[in-house]
Amino acid sequence: MIAINIYEAKSQLSRLVASVENQGERIVLCRNGKPVADIVPHEKGLNTTLQPDPDLIGAQFLSDPTAPLPAEDWPEVLR
Repeated sequence: MIAINIYEAKSQLSRLVASVENQGERIVLCRNGKPVADIVPHEKGLNTTLQPDPDLIGAQFLSDPTAPLPAEDWPEVLR
């Protein structure tokens, strides 16, 4: 782990990011000696590609699903 003040980190950002990228180093950015943010290696998440809901395959929208509802369709407590 490397702790560095933000002022210094600005001039060394490329080197710091390379350290994170190549060595998996964790960088702690400090302001007046107090930690305020971390630079950490990016973790690839699970598959972030959205898949269609199988229950909705073949569904047809007969009207605009974004159209506002008339007042009588709202529950009484929300009118």
